Amino acid sequence: MLPQKKYIMSKQAVKHHHQEATIQGALSKSEEFFSKYKNHLFYGILGIVLIFGIGFAWQKFIRNPKIEEAMGQMFLAEQAFRSDAFEVALYGDGNVLGFVQILDEYGSHAGKAIHFYIGVCHLQLGENQDAINALNKYAGKDFVIQARAYCCMGDAYANLGDLKKAEEYYMKAAGHHDNMMASTYLKKAAIICEERGAFDRAIKLYQEIKDKYPQTFEAYEADKYIARIEAAQ
Repeated sequence: MLPQKKYIMSKQAVKHHHQEATIQGALSKSEEFFSKYKNHLFYGILGIVLIFGIGFAWQKFIRNPKIEEAMGQMFLAEQAFRSDAFEVALYGDGNVLGFVQILDEYGSHAGKAIHFYIGVCHLQLGENQDAINALNKYAGKDFVIQARAYCCMGDAYANLGDLKKAEEYYMKAAGHHDNMMASTYLKKAAIICEERGAFDRAIKLYQEIKDKYPQTFEAYEADKYIARIEAAQ
């Protein structure tokens, strides 16, 4: 039995020796690879560090200060906007930069909402096509503002006499998420339908207001508008 045990032990020793040889070979190859390409590895790592460093510096010392500066200018223009001083809000007055100037100077640093503000200012000043052009550029994540942007585009198209387009954008506004102004936008679409003689569709929209938004002021008035249409036919 002893020789058999010795044979087993020697077999394990050989296996262990082979494992060590394999490990040593792998280590030798790794050392050889590192020795051969150490300069490439060094410059590669250095390049990555530099890229991250430049990105961090640009973010901290250029982009963020630019955004803060743009937001400061936006705050002043927004004050004029809230005061219904739409021309000052849009073009400035020599002391305050307007939204147009802020967009020219700061670009995307001014934020996406600037296109909405510019569009509403143009709309309020009767510059309907300019309003449409600006509002088309707004694509923010705030679904309430996006719905308002669609509604304002509907107003601009209505002012231009394009009633089908106006209805289209009022419906887009009403259907953009489940926003709290949906009944108002549906009412605008219904009124447009009345103006272009689509009376059945107008009645359908007023009924939709009653069914979906029964607690709103628009729903309260819907029967009056439906009765008006039916009386006129």
